[in-house]
Amino acid sequence: MAIRGVLWDIDDTLFDYAGADLAGMRDHLAAEGLPAAGPESVAEALRRWQELTVVHWRRFEAGGVDFREQRRERVRDFLGARDLGADEADGWFERYVAHYESAWELFPDAVPVLDLLARDYRHAVLSNSSIHNQERKLRVLGVRDRFEAVLCAAELGVAKPAAAAFHAACAALDLAPHEVAYVGDQPDIDARGAAEAGLRGVWLDRAGVGGRPELTRITDLHQLPALLCGDTRFGAPETFG
Repeated sequence: MAIRGVLWDIDDTLFDYAGADLAGMRDHLAAEGLPAAGPESVAEALRRWQELTVVHWRRFEAGGVDFREQRRERVRDFLGARDLGADEADGWFERYVAHYESAWELFPDAVPVLDLLARDYRHAVLSNSSIHNQERKLRVLGVRDRFEAVLCAAELGVAKPAAAAFHAACAALDLAPHEVAYVGDQPDIDARGAAEAGLRGVWLDRAGVGGRPELTRITDLHQLPALLCGDTRFGAPETFG
């Protein structure tokens, strides 16, 4: 059966999260007077922040801590300040976010491809974040009106790659999983998770990492329209680029 809807990841799929993350960390460290003068030290600080993000997000997913507290714990661990109060941690995080948001940009292929697909497919977002974060991001970037629904793990209570997350997003479009493609930058969390949930999983491999022949892979969103309309064999691995 033909694909009728497209579910989208946001970060590093439509939105250049990695670029904004690096620029935001660089500017934030400078403003806070923290020692990270050169590009390598900024990248190392960002790697540490990303590692802590994964650790504390997993605690949130497991129900060990609420969404706001996992952010505070990230800040405390990053600064090595376990006694940092909630207000201080929130303030530090909010200043970081301000620098990060000033660097927000969509990838150049995002809007042209959304335009190409707008007439023939229904669209929604499924993100492992929160509605507060992602609704605002999409509005600031000027594309919120492209999507019928935005669903996020923090409110769903379940995150990708769990099948329940993908099924909730399909239900929001009133489509069966086999009628929906999911497009994301993570081969396992996004493409494999979607495929195992009965959707057509599409891995957007912008870096050209390759491998994973069992997954449908594209390297640029401009390759997506032909894939969706030209290959309706559900689940058939195919690589573009």
